[in-house]
Amino acid sequence: MTEQRHSGKAAMVTGGASGIGRGCVERLAAEGADVMIADVADADEAIAACADLPGRVQAVSCDVTDEQAVSDAVSATVDAFGSLDISVNNAGIVFVAPIVDSKVADWRRLMDVNVIGVYLGTRAAAQQMIEQGRGGVIVNASSGGGRHGVPNFAHYCASKAAVIMLSQSAAIELAPHKIRVNCYTPGHIKTPFWRDIASGYAEVAGITEDEAIAAFEDTVPWGRFGTPEDVAGAVSWLASDDAEYVSGQCIAMNGAELPW
Repeated sequence: MTEQRHSGKAAMVTGGASGIGRGCVERLAAEGADVMIADVADADEAIAACADLPGRVQAVSCDVTDEQAVSDAVSATVDAFGSLDISVNNAGIVFVAPIVDSKVADWRRLMDVNVIGVYLGTRAAAQQMIEQGRGGVIVNASSGGGRHGVPNFAHYCASKAAVIMLSQSAAIELAPHKIRVNCYTPGHIKTPFWRDIASGYAEVAGITEDEAIAAFEDTVPWGRFGTPEDVAGAVSWLASDDAEYVSGQCIAMNGAELPW
């Protein structure tokens, strides 16, 4: 039986309808948290998958680039569950393009989602947690690409590096309020998101999509892609009381893939 270490807590997960976000929703709800999915995508399937879990799961439509929508999502979480104790800013996008062929509009859209979206989620959660006066946990989605450069992903790497600095700075600022801020930096995680990456990379490299996936998998010493569950376990730990003295950190789940 899964330990109920998040019983009595309320969480919000952006981008929680699928992929890593859905994995986080399911793990937190399995461990007793009530969870609000904040996503532009339909979350009915994710909610149904959590029907028999201890925590309640609901959803609210939320574009993380929209300041009011993010604020409203936090309010919806508090209205539904009474508080906001855990905020997972997971929503993100990616595309594949060499720097010389990339478009400014694409860069701006990606930065809006991956950086501004995380900033808005962090700010709104922190405001609510400060008002509640009992601390809280914010966990932000970075990437292994935020720690080292990757050809054809300069835009993505830049955005995820920004999330690391945002999280570390917020951790220092919010420590007096007993709000912990960390981020997770996944390596190659098998999700629908990764099909898009493989498709874009295959086009740039002149290979097939399956060849692209195999090439990425070959870089993982552990011998397999990660899963949303691999990430969710670490996120759940970061949100738990066991990590009470952990803040301003980046936790990697990458099957020993280097560089860190």
